[in-house]
Amino acid sequence: MRTSRRVIHGLLAVCALLVVSSAGFAADPGLAYPAASEVSDQKAGSILFYNTYTSSASAPATENTRINITNTNTTSGAFVHIYFVEGTSCGVADTFVCFTQNQTASFTTSDADPGTRGYIVVIAVDGLTGCPANFNFLIGDEYVKYASGHAANLGAEAIAAIAVIPADCGASTVATVVNFDGISYNRLPRVLADDSIPSRLDGNDTKLIVNRVGGNLVTGAASLGTLFAVVYDDAENTFSTSFSGNCHLEFSIGAGNLPRVVGGWNALLPAGHTAWMKFWSTSDIGILGAAINFNAAAAGFNGGHNLHKLTLSNANSYVVPVFPPAC
Repeated sequence: MRTSRRVIHGLLAVCALLVVSSAGFAADPGLAYPAASEVSDQKAGSILFYNTYTSSASAPATENTRINITNTNTTSGAFVHIYFVEGTSCGVADTFVCFTQNQTASFTTSDADPGTRGYIVVIAVDGLTGCPANFNFLIGDEYVKYASGHAANLGAEAIAAIAVIPADCGASTVATVVNFDGISYNRLPRVLADDSIPSRLDGNDTKLIVNRVGGNLVTGAASLGTLFAVVYDDAENTFSTSFSGNCHLEFSIGAGNLPRVVGGWNALLPAGHTAWMKFWSTSDIGILGAAINFNAAAAGFNGGHNLHKLTLSNANSYVVPVFPPAC
């Protein structure tokens, strides 16, 4: 009888340990990030958006961009259509990359599209037709450096497909529409914010990068037009301004009083102070962007981040060409 009790007590202890272990540790990695969660650089998606790329054709060691794309699916390969959008003309060049499961790919834009500045769009497609596909397993990031000294590691903004078939497309389709409407794919930001603009009088040079997400990736991407901005200093004073750009805009905040504010940026933002800014278009357009700060002083802070997203729009789209992957 004593032996039986000991056995029973031992079995109960083992069972209790198993219960504790199963409660503390999942048997698998868990649930996938919800597809309906909005655009973010912290999740996987079917579309990746890289806010900037640049390279020097003659001196790639001083100005270049390294692009990384990863297929996180453990069982299935991936086919991606990559669009390089030139920031001035908004013209588009494209190529395909094909992945096995768990594969990552890296390349420099000095090899892929030398001497060009703009943004990059990566869209998961069907391997037979080239139609946009629901494949929410793509992640990516980029390291960009400019000859001016600006440099940053920026995550690719991931946009998930929500619908099982996210675009109206078939074997005979030559072009289709990718809708960022919260039904086919995630919505896009309409209002962006840069939450930390340091003073130029402390040696800072903050490059602001803004992109229009939309238009036609067959004939040319759409332009930003004019954006309205509100600037708040650290004493809660408010200033309004505006700036304009094409599909891809880059400028140093406060250089040449751009964007223009009453009294000038040095008066708005004296040494030792910071400000923040939010901006949007009077039209309902989708925008994404980043900010990169450079300070040559030994005590200066350098680096960058994607801009914060404050409100969303469901009225944006891309027209994309459709043809089978060439890989």
